[in-house]
Amino acid sequence: MGGISIARAAQMLRPPADGLRYLRHDRAGELSTTPGELTVDGTLIAAFEFSPDVPVQIDASGCAVIPGLIDCHTHLPFVGWRAQEYAQKVAGVAYEQIARDGGGIKSSARSLAAASDDEVLAQAGAAAAEMLAHGTTSFECKSGYGLSVDAEARSLRLAAQLAERVVQTTTSTALLAHAVPDGYDPDSWMATIAAAMPDLLAAGRPTALDIYVESVAFSNDHLRQMGALARRHGLDLRAHVEQFNSQGSVPVALETGARSVDHLACLPPDHVAPLAASETAAVLLPGAAFLSDEHLEPGRQLADAGAICALATDFNPGTSPVNSLPLTIGLAVRRYRWSVLEALLACTLNAAWVLDQPQVGSLEVGLRADLLLLDGPVEQIPYRLGHNPVALVIVGGEVVHVHPDHAWRVAA
Repeated sequence: MGGISIARAAQMLRPPADGLRYLRHDRAGELSTTPGELTVDGTLIAAFEFSPDVPVQIDASGCAVIPGLIDCHTHLPFVGWRAQEYAQKVAGVAYEQIARDGGGIKSSARSLAAASDDEVLAQAGAAAAEMLAHGTTSFECKSGYGLSVDAEARSLRLAAQLAERVVQTTTSTALLAHAVPDGYDPDSWMATIAAAMPDLLAAGRPTALDIYVESVAFSNDHLRQMGALARRHGLDLRAHVEQFNSQGSVPVALETGARSVDHLACLPPDHVAPLAASETAAVLLPGAAFLSDEHLEPGRQLADAGAICALATDFNPGTSPVNSLPLTIGLAVRRYRWSVLEALLACTLNAAWVLDQPQVGSLEVGLRADLLLLDGPVEQIPYRLGHNPVALVIVGGEVVHVHPDHAWRVAA
């Protein structure tokens, strides 16, 4: 028998039942962290028992075993950084003003246009390797820094090439309405997108469309149009909404059957209950909210109402140059007053729901063996803010990363 066997884990994060596509956040306390053992056969979890006959044996004494973390909202691949904008924001300049002055998304679009494919992929690949060391075993890519049909198609092609270079599983989202390109107004750009959809879909085979609804970007009418485009082409709809100003976008997103609504720092209180009653996930991005000094997202209220909550880094060069999900978990626990189980649910099973990846996000027999060994109990993830707790990473049944201090745990 080939594979991996893990012995003596002090905690093993398990769902309350097998086969769940998501778990509403008022049930997060039903997750189990009892001690356990686990055996991997090939690429899949085979049993929750130890087998002495497999070639790789791992001593997990004192450690927690959890599903691999899933980052369901990133803006990879991008190139370059925007540190000067962060200095402006700290000094009190609003993001909307930075964007109107030619910064923000348009700044990253200029950087992408000036860089070669190799330069873009080199930066993205290095970032993905850092994410892997912090426990991210699946992540989303987005276009959106192209701001022309040809450049958006290039971004989608680069995302497909990145998928071939990294250890993690990736999904691709076409964020075709991110900012209004020069020479267009929002209506004419939406019409251009609609006409170009066959070529854009062929470029990188995205699984979802995305739109940014904001005072400096697109409106709820454009959100409806993007939802119609997604339905026409058999894609999921994602939506950046209620980030800097309240636009009343969540009811519109629910009308269109959006897979997720992301950001939500300005979500009106009376929109919490309808969102929580739906199967549209609330994707919260505490790194972006913290670094941009946004309003506090209603994470506690959404969890208490039974929403499907997810956490992600929003990794991008402007508003959230953060790619560590353990750090994101720490921010969520402190800022939303979430338990560590609520935070872990949000970047495992529920993040898998956002990306429509039912084969990962949970420790169950028959699911893909993407899992982490942590260097202590799960409660230490938010407590030791800034510490990387990942001792070992397994992706698809292969040990792909071992922290040097924990090499002794692996016997092959």
